[in-house]
Amino acid sequence: MLEDQPTAPTAATAAPWPTAYPKGYAVVDVETTGLARDDRIISAAVYRLDYRGDVEDHWYTLVNPERDPGPVWIHGLTGDVLVDAPLFPDIAAEFSERLDGRVLVAHNAMFDWSMIAREYARAQRTAPVQQRLCTIALSKELRLPLPNHKLESLAAHFGVVQQRAHHALDDARVLAEAFRPSLHAAAQGGVRLPLLECLPLTEWSDSPATPRVGHQASYRGGGGGSWRPSRKRPACPYPNPGRYEPGKLLKQGMRVAFSGDTSVDRELLEDRAVEAGLHIATSVSRLTSLLVTNDPDSATSKTVKAKSFGTPVVDEAAFTQLVRDVSPADG
Repeated sequence: MLEDQPTAPTAATAAPWPTAYPKGYAVVDVETTGLARDDRIISAAVYRLDYRGDVEDHWYTLVNPERDPGPVWIHGLTGDVLVDAPLFPDIAAEFSERLDGRVLVAHNAMFDWSMIAREYARAQRTAPVQQRLCTIALSKELRLPLPNHKLESLAAHFGVVQQRAHHALDDARVLAEAFRPSLHAAAQGGVRLPLLECLPLTEWSDSPATPRVGHQASYRGGGGGSWRPSRKRPACPYPNPGRYEPGKLLKQGMRVAFSGDTSVDRELLEDRAVEAGLHIATSVSRLTSLLVTNDPDSATSKTVKAKSFGTPVVDEAAFTQLVRDVSPADG
């Protein structure tokens, strides 16, 4: 089902506005069957904003993923609900209309963009998006005093009330309402927006396994267990080139460890690292190239060892930007 409801814009102020800032934004949230490469979008929402972050309209749709809907206990969308929803190719044109000419804004935008780009590639189309802006990265640029990088923390900071967490339309609304004051704070402070290029996929091959909607045998239910299919990662084929040097690129073969709470599923971050040719380290040693943590002052064994060994440390937002441009291994 599609919804398109205009919302009255907020009156613009007379304050000067940076001319280098984008002319419009598309605040996006997608719910998915999971976080792996072959997972699918099951719902999508877009809030279109003008150059000052005022809402122009919003749109929402369910999407039939043609497979297992995944963690129903999180997003609430069952196979029965999705079976009559449109397929992604059926909504791609209208989705494109919402994105066209705008900067895609999302909370952990690398994830939303990667899922959207894959769906467009499957449909043999290209999303009309040239740049994205991650609100995690923007909150870091603004040095907001957040306890972590979750959407609920960003919303609480700006007094935005969330009504239905993990519902694409409400998550997009919450993010749009939190993005506007963030955008104004950046404009007033002369902050350069952390815009990144969006590179579309040019080819795609589906996984051999494409479960039917409603078939959940490959997933484990319950709040404490993982809902992703269990699998063993292949060994990293590249030698360890040593430690990461701040200000430079990551290099294939580097050993990356993760510690503490992250705004997105840990396995998704590990997937991105493995796809880029990095080695996932389960502990920190003198051979560890980099530790990724949002709380470097915590007393976990990994952060304590990283300090004692002098291991470089970056946060999640910095890592998601570094991992998109990893240099090839030597030789």
